[in-house]
Amino acid sequence: MVRSHLITEVIMSRRLHSVVALFKTPDSIIHATEKTVAAGYKDFDVHTPYPLHGMDHAMKLKGTNLPYVSLVFALIGFAVALVFQWYTLGDPLSGISGELINLPRWLERYPFVIGGKPLFSLPAFVPVMFELTVLFCALATAASLIMYFCNLPANAHPLHDTDYMRSVSSDRFGICIESSDPAFDEGKVKSFLEGVGGEDIQSVRQPYKRPPSFLSSIIFFGILVGVVCVVSGKFYFIFNKVLYWGPFTWMETQEKLTPQAPSILDESGKVIFKDGRGMQTPVPGTVARGFMPYQFSQEPDQAGQLLTNPLVVDEANLARGKDLYQIYCSICHGDFGKGEGSVSGRDAAKGLRPPSLHSKKVKGWSDGRLYHVIVEGQNAMPAYDKQIQEKDRWAIILYLRALQRALDAKESDLQ
Repeated sequence: MVRSHLITEVIMSRRLHSVVALFKTPDSIIHATEKTVAAGYKDFDVHTPYPLHGMDHAMKLKGTNLPYVSLVFALIGFAVALVFQWYTLGDPLSGISGELINLPRWLERYPFVIGGKPLFSLPAFVPVMFELTVLFCALATAASLIMYFCNLPANAHPLHDTDYMRSVSSDRFGICIESSDPAFDEGKVKSFLEGVGGEDIQSVRQPYKRPPSFLSSIIFFGILVGVVCVVSGKFYFIFNKVLYWGPFTWMETQEKLTPQAPSILDESGKVIFKDGRGMQTPVPGTVARGFMPYQFSQEPDQAGQLLTNPLVVDEANLARGKDLYQIYCSICHGDFGKGEGSVSGRDAAKGLRPPSLHSKKVKGWSDGRLYHVIVEGQNAMPAYDKQIQEKDRWAIILYLRALQRALDAKESDLQ
């Protein structure tokens, strides 16, 4: 008697959590729920062994904010993928660089030019953007649902291990009105639940929580540290040792060519390509995407007749032409185009002295004819199509025309 009396006192001394009641049929629990809402109770929940159609309307449940969380993190994943690929594959010589913002070396840009595609190729970014969008959305949705919306893991909930929970998990239906409700009064709540048809009405109190002992904390953290060490050691051993043993090294030891390396396969000198080069030149006639080949190759007269300068004579184009002329042309033709560049004296004995750009022949050439010489070269002059872009070639021609006119200036030009 004394022991049972002490147990009863301990139970009654625990804080009241809620009052629960059971119902036998789906209709009875629906009607009871509607009456609970009408009575003004807000902190309550309904438990059923299977989903009941119309229960959310009976409980007057509001929409959840979970879709907004999913949307926000999906957009974050999309933005991370897009910015990461834009930065990684961007031009390292322009814009933002890792050195500018003090990033480590392994975060420097490393662009790949594949098949002539542009560095910022949005269609190529789509798979990564899709994957990170789904990944961020799924992980954030699951994490927020478990930790925030459902407050899990709640393995010490007062309803756990009660007859009420055993019943509603099997074949009964139940309502739980919590003591946190502003209108809660234990006696009135029991009377209300009895009036709406509730059975097995009982009060549920907070479970007794035994404070953790020092020894249990040591055991818990010891196990935690042990798991971390074992998992870390396992991953280190697998990814730093095992994968470098045969046969896992077949990807490294296979016969392959690396960029800018000769096509030698082994010490015997065996080669794949006859010229011994690992990187082969494109097949003749290959046209890269977004690139228009020069259509007047080996046809200077056609170029002179059909090509015209698309640039207008203005200060910006002349300044651009002057800068490029002094970089690429003045070394041979001189600053004023008279063929007195720095290499002219050195190569004069070899008969390779550059011609003057003020000769009657050059002055008579059209802009298209001069453009052709820049693209394909002439005599000892090499082609500059790889060094000078199309627009810049026309800018050089504008500046050359200005030099020619300046040498033979008319009186009207000085006004």
